[in-house]
Amino acid sequence: MVTDHRKLPRRRGEALSAAIYQATLDELAEVGYAGLTMERVAERAKASKASLYRRWPTRIELVMEAVYQSLPSPESSPDTGSLRGDLLAMLTRTAQALSGPAGEAMRGLLGEALRGESPLGTMRRNSQGTARKLMEEVVRRAVERGEVDPADVTPRRLDSGHALLRHHFLFEGPPIPERLVVEIVDEVLVPLLKPHATG
Repeated sequence: MVTDHRKLPRRRGEALSAAIYQATLDELAEVGYAGLTMERVAERAKASKASLYRRWPTRIELVMEAVYQSLPSPESSPDTGSLRGDLLAMLTRTAQALSGPAGEAMRGLLGEALRGESPLGTMRRNSQGTARKLMEEVVRRAVERGEVDPADVTPRRLDSGHALLRHHFLFEGPPIPERLVVEIVDEVLVPLLKPHATG
């Protein structure tokens, strides 16, 4: 049965966006990226298709924004009191996210891009650099505690942990084993960010 959206209570702003984001994530979990359509999202969110297309002209833009809204913010990253503890907590949360709708979206979006169906430029424009921001927050706290020398912090070092997680996810699939997270932290990130302390 098709819902007549004209008879539903009107929602605007954040309430409408939140319903659409949740519907998008639910669709990703239920039918995967390949099966997700704007029509199905609108029906699940009890919204009109026009309200989706006004804000998100394409499926890729809707999916990317819904996924980024679902990810933890840098400010919410656990503060364990140590660089190693913070890195483990942050990458564990990232690994868990990749096992859910966010990971399904990433695989679908990259698959489209590799087939030439979605331009990589669109993905880059919609990417908000969430992984880099999470790392910057963890390292900022470590610098304040005196654990890390700011001179040892570079963009490549900040990106390396998430890059290794994504590589494993794309080629091996979920779930990402806890052992891998520990190895990335102990064998890569801590030595890169604390080279003097590790030898």
